[in-house]
Amino acid sequence: MGDLDKMEVAFERSRTLTSASTHYCPGCGHGIIHRLVAEVIDELGIHSRTVVVAPVGCAVLLYNYFHLDSYEAAHGRAPAIATGCKRVHPELVVFTYQGDGDLAAIGTAEAIHAAARGEKITTIFVNNAIYGMTAGQMAPTTLIGQKTTTTPTGRVAEKAGYPLRVCEMLATIEGVAYVARVSVSSPRNIVQAKKAIKKAFETQINGLGYSLVEVLSQCPTNWHMTPVESLRFVDEKMAAHFPLGEFKTPKEA
Repeated sequence: MGDLDKMEVAFERSRTLTSASTHYCPGCGHGIIHRLVAEVIDELGIHSRTVVVAPVGCAVLLYNYFHLDSYEAAHGRAPAIATGCKRVHPELVVFTYQGDGDLAAIGTAEAIHAAARGEKITTIFVNNAIYGMTAGQMAPTTLIGQKTTTTPTGRVAEKAGYPLRVCEMLATIEGVAYVARVSVSSPRNIVQAKKAIKKAFETQINGLGYSLVEVLSQCPTNWHMTPVESLRFVDEKMAAHFPLGEFKTPKEA
């Protein structure tokens, strides 16, 4: 028996993930977030009863990467689709995976009212402060002064308003049970992100109400930065306007 035969497996792909190569740009955070969600599903033992609702945006092909039953929602309508699925099949664990344009622009009403109704679903909200799939236009979460294809000299509040703080807004709604903001900019932050995602799923499993985890994620391609520069931007610029932490936790916790 050789040395290789004696080696223990330290890390392997989650059973919830497929072996497909993703279409995401180099340095993008979506792949990390996919892995964290899949690991949580594995650890909670809910693989066979979990359903994901894919968005319109960078993660539009998400169903290729998860061994899960899935829906493809119209732009912004993922919470409505998830609501219907969960109400018809309350035994399922249903989550939406949405970007800032999908959730905080065209889908604002769906997200807010699903939260207000206390729908027992979970949302993974990826905030990279830009429209990534459609060439880098300003998003609802684009920072003041941030340059995009539609704000080439930087976002100006007097013309475009201020970036939406989704977690702070949803935390005021009675139907919301758990809200947290995390990032995937460093190993330490990735560990914290997984813990929050797990809490969000547990909140749903325990029937406590609506749960959402906002994930600050890097977009080197549309930010016109190197991957390392984009990580620094998340830590120094995005987290300054969108502070990390838990904004609401279940009363039973």
